[in-house]
Amino acid sequence: MKARVHVTLKNGVLDPQGKAIEHTLGSLGFEGVNEARQGKFIELDIQETDEAKARETVTAMCEKLLANTVIENYSIDLEK
Repeated sequence: MKARVHVTLKNGVLDPQGKAIEHTLGSLGFEGVNEARQGKFIELDIQETDEAKARETVTAMCEKLLANTVIENYSIDLEK
């Protein structure tokens, strides 16, 4: 089963990389970008066929390693 994890900063957390992206896009002539936020994308291939167990396992991975839950949110997409 494939698990795709998207990790983003929570609202209100400063995002200096996002600000740099926003500024650079403007200087390259891309007008109308009001805000840019950056994050992480992690793709995992796990040996689990039960979707509920897979989600539980990947959630534990996020809570323990993949996301800093104090300042980051995460979402999980599963695909068989």
